Amino acid sequence: MIKIGMLIADRYEILEKVGTGGMADVYKSKDHTLNRFVAVKVLKQEFSENANFVSKFRVEAQAAAGLMHPNIVNVYDVGEEKGIYYIVMELVDGITLKSYIAKRGCIGYKEAVTIALQVSMGLEAAHRNHIIHRDIKPQNIIISREGKVKVTDFGIAKAATSDTITSNVMGSVHYTSPEQARGGFSDEKSDVYSLGVTLFEMLTGEVPFDGDSTVAIAIKHIQEAMPSPRKINPDVPYSVDQIVLKCCEKSPDRRYQNMQELAADLKKAISDPDGDFVKRFDTNDMGHTKMLTEEEKQLIKESTRKKTAAMTAEEQPAEDPDENRDEDGDTKVHRPAGSGRRHNREDDFLDEEEYEEERENSMDRIARVLTVVAVMIIGLMIALIISVRAGIFHLGRGGASQTAAVEETVVMPGVIGLDAAAARSALVKQGLIPELTYEESDKFTVGVVMRSSIEEGTKIPVGSTVVLTVCGNSGTRIPSVVGLPKEEAIELLTETGFNVNITESNSEEVEWGYVISQDPEGDVQVEEGSYVTIEVSKGPDLTGKVEMPKILGMTEQEARNTLNAFGLRTGNVRTIIDSDPDNRGLVINQSVKEGDIVDEGTAVNFDIAGQQTYSYSADISAPTYSEDPDYKSGTSVHLTIVTEDEQKLLDTTTSAFPYRMGCTGITSEYGTLTMTYEVTVVEYYEEEVEDTGLTQQEVPTDASDEGSTETASGEGTEGSGGSGKKTVTKKIERTEERTITRQLTFMPES
Repeated sequence: MIKIGMLIADRYEILEKVGTGGMADVYKSKDHTLNRFVAVKVLKQEFSENANFVSKFRVEAQAAAGLMHPNIVNVYDVGEEKGIYYIVMELVDGITLKSYIAKRGCIGYKEAVTIALQVSMGLEAAHRNHIIHRDIKPQNIIISREGKVKVTDFGIAKAATSDTITSNVMGSVHYTSPEQARGGFSDEKSDVYSLGVTLFEMLTGEVPFDGDSTVAIAIKHIQEAMPSPRKINPDVPYSVDQIVLKCCEKSPDRRYQNMQELAADLKKAISDPDGDFVKRFDTNDMGHTKMLTEEEKQLIKESTRKKTAAMTAEEQPAEDPDENRDEDGDTKVHRPAGSGRRHNREDDFLDEEEYEEERENSMDRIARVLTVVAVMIIGLMIALIISVRAGIFHLGRGGASQTAAVEETVVMPGVIGLDAAAARSALVKQGLIPELTYEESDKFTVGVVMRSSIEEGTKIPVGSTVVLTVCGNSGTRIPSVVGLPKEEAIELLTETGFNVNITESNSEEVEWGYVISQDPEGDVQVEEGSYVTIEVSKGPDLTGKVEMPKILGMTEQEARNTLNAFGLRTGNVRTIIDSDPDNRGLVINQSVKEGDIVDEGTAVNFDIAGQQTYSYSADISAPTYSEDPDYKSGTSVHLTIVTEDEQKLLDTTTSAFPYRMGCTGITSEYGTLTMTYEVTVVEYYEEEVEDTGLTQQEVPTDASDEGSTETASGEGTEGSGGSGKKTVTKKIERTEERTITRQLTFMPES
């Protein structure tokens, strides 16, 4: 049992538990040998005695240990001690993508695309090592504090071989591909599907299919069409929407065929979010007969030639797992062409037992034998010709080979005036190679040879090429395609009647995808149907190079994520004051221009648009006499300072003045200081009262004027008892709330 503080392998000290999964727990630990923090993944106790689970756990370790990539969690060590099976991995300081989505609700498309791009780059490295993850989901993707995205938990990954792989192991059902849900064949394209679902969740905040049970969800993955993320979140641009839908096609053949293709479109989506560059399968073409292009024909021929060579080397041909499975993942066998049986379309595919029975009667074996024999005969003939031309053998009258130093020659026959076909035949009989060109002329009949590159009667070596110029325009002029895009060049040549061979090479001068050269050159007349080889540019040799993406208009975090995704580093980030409020918080300058080719790991500096800020530092004085004569020192005053943009900087009460105030980062230049307090106001007034004949001291005080000071005066003699009027002076005190405002101007911050 794992306990905090225990030491594994006398090296890894268990510090705290940081996560748990279906099969294992993850602990933060310290590697005392290398003095670093690591993550130790330990198989749960209830599974440690289960041979099946232990096997899966070891498979994960072996699969992941061979992967070293910035977007994959590195595995450092694997072992077993006293029944504890463990893997030591890189400790990533961050959160899972699932938690990130839960906090954000949904992620902006730029950030979502850069995260998906980094995941695809990590998976591409795994696929190159024949490792399929099979459990891609947000829970298995970690985002570090620096914005680096890493794929972890190759828990059910297996090393892919040339054999058919069928795995009934299913990852989280919300992200599983249809073929995995059926328990059928799964490969790199299964990871493409799961990554598409993950991108869908990032963009919308929800999974595409949900249900009451795992079975119900799995059936939806198999049967229901993938919803468009753009319909759920209108802010998703067109290209990103199409990328998700292509990733999540039901048929693996209609998805991206590898992570490299997906990554290329994700990069385009960053710079051209509304572009129409995602090539998806057109359902309108279903049921229509489509003609193969010449390029596709050549690929088929090349594939057939390779398969034939492989079949001759083995007693029995190996089956291609993709060819022998249908969309449901079931095994299928195609009926051999020309088998002689009549059948309908449903009978096009036989079960394996029928196929074995029919294959014994087919001509496949004979064809393979004949192919081998033909290759051997041609090889012998070529060797014989080379030997003769090299003077190694000389064929005498008796057919015996004799050593000869003289190269075999033939006399050039007369061909001028002959029909082109007859001239060709005459040259072939002599062992010469005819090459026809065409030229219009009024002196010769169309189709007749006008000139020959070799004069009649000249002795020339066997195998020499003779150029015949034929009258007429039966030849076709090759169009010049140098400088055209590859697709346009192929279309132009095929429409003109030529077959096309394609080679690719790097070029510093010619843009990627454009034709560098062609052979034969343009404007030359040759036979229709001849092959034209075009050399297509792959652009500059970008080994160790990357193309600088556009980060203008992104937030700082989006820019950091994008640079990470492209293999670049974030350099100095400055905040620049910008008067345009729409630019606030966005990148307005980048040190490397978009589209420039730079070394991987290049540091890119960029500027973020900021707002002018101000500061205020002062001693607030008490209300002055001119502001309020009634204010008395020691009175409690409520102070508030509010900026023009309604930012409250101060809200307090004090009686001690001057009051020290300091504040920075103010977003407005002006503000208002308000002082609110209470004062006591004293008023005096005189009032006449009836004289009762009493003395001044005997004048009673009105109850309503209690507390006031009164004096009385009037006519008559003191104590005379007479009546009259008297004047009384009264003092009144009352409390009033006073408010004083002062306008403030703040100092700009540099």
